Amino acid sequence: MTGIYTRDYWEKKLSTLTLEGRHFIDGEYRASTSGQTFTRVRPMDGKPGAELARGNTADIDAAVAVARAAFESGVWRSQEPLEKKKAMLRWAELIRAHGEELALLETLDVGKPVLASLNVDVRLCADGIQYYAEMIDKMYDEIAPSGPNALALVRKVPLGVVGAITPWNYPMIIDAWKLGPAITAGNSVVLKPAEQSSLSAIRLAALAVEAGLPAGVLNVVCGYGEEAGKPLALHMDVDMIAFTGSTEVGRLIMGYAAQSNVKRVALELGGKSPLVVFADADLDAAASAAAWGCFYNSGETCHASTRLLVQRSVQDELIGKIEAVTKSDIVLAHPFEPSAQIGALIEEAHMQKVLGMIATGEKEGARRAFGAERVLSDTGGYYVSPGVFVDMTNDMSLARQEIFGPVLATIPFDTEEEALRLANDTIYGLAGAVFTKDMDRAHRFSEAIHAGTVWINTYDMSSFATPFGGFKQSGFGRDRSVHAIDKYCDYKTIWQQFG
Repeated sequence: MTGIYTRDYWEKKLSTLTLEGRHFIDGEYRASTSGQTFTRVRPMDGKPGAELARGNTADIDAAVAVARAAFESGVWRSQEPLEKKKAMLRWAELIRAHGEELALLETLDVGKPVLASLNVDVRLCADGIQYYAEMIDKMYDEIAPSGPNALALVRKVPLGVVGAITPWNYPMIIDAWKLGPAITAGNSVVLKPAEQSSLSAIRLAALAVEAGLPAGVLNVVCGYGEEAGKPLALHMDVDMIAFTGSTEVGRLIMGYAAQSNVKRVALELGGKSPLVVFADADLDAAASAAAWGCFYNSGETCHASTRLLVQRSVQDELIGKIEAVTKSDIVLAHPFEPSAQIGALIEEAHMQKVLGMIATGEKEGARRAFGAERVLSDTGGYYVSPGVFVDMTNDMSLARQEIFGPVLATIPFDTEEEALRLANDTIYGLAGAVFTKDMDRAHRFSEAIHAGTVWINTYDMSSFATPFGGFKQSGFGRDRSVHAIDKYCDYKTIWQQFG
């Protein structure tokens, strides 16, 4: 089947594709109240892409009012669990049925290989909606212990209107992480996707209504963070904001919650994840994990393994193996090419930021082993090759700042104690990994790393059964797993006294 997916195939499909860029509110497409739009530039070639509605406070007000009306009417939350489950399952199947369309929309917006969009992002989006659909008729309330003359019910109830603000690196996947549990819990949602990646969110919302989700339960407002995201976070009739993005913006979201109605906040923020390799490790496995863990999605991954902590005696050997894996397996190419493993960075401004951080790192003394240069500039797109810097110290900017590009910072260590100190010497705590054949050390070390997820002798393995989120300035609250549903609910005690 993959043989049909040539560059020409996607070019032809693109020529017939309708790019819907209006908001989706109350089950229908709507232009912005101001009539304003903005044009999304395609990362893969720098050409103008979709024209999108430029949302503002009035659009947010309209979407929130619709979401509130849908919630208060009980049109979704009061449905029989089995009927809600059927609608969510139909939604997941429609996502799969429209996989090629959604993958193309995603790639046009964010520049990742279209086969990655199809085989990873679309698949995981559908799987996520299905996972939470299956939970709808398996959520139980409680009866608290009480005396013989009382009945104490402990009910898990939805919050009301949830505002979801999602990023541009994995739009469909992270939309599913928010929408799945929030809607399963019975809430209505106003989704504000990143201005760089709105197309798939609009289509997902339309497919939800087609599947049977009542109009108004899921609404999408496009636009810039300051003009649409901020009003959503400040809105007095929004009960919660679920945000994934930078730590800098996460701080603003917390402030907006405090300034408004003290709404709930869940934050999944930045990372600078350590991948620790001891001399006794399987270096081939470590090299593959380090390369793919850092360079996949062009490094635009919050939990990317961007800090490689390696025992000094095997540093040179490991870097050689990482270079071999990178050059043989991780093909950087136009996103429509079947061979492409990674594609373009999200936009020119971000590419220039990544290149600027690389230049600063070199001035500070980081030594380039290979890569980390702009390539394919003749395409007009925003491509940076995977690269590694070596012999670094943990106080260099490349080791401390979230680059969000395909740049691996290598820091040597001598002892386990030093490795642990370096691993935890960061403001972030999203993920980490340890590679060693000593299982006592592996478990000792994984327990001691301050991060929400730690892998042993692998990287970036997960399922919807495992919660995802961070410690420290990587945020709080968890996406994925049954635990994600809890943050979109509150507990209500109902006490009945007899006699």
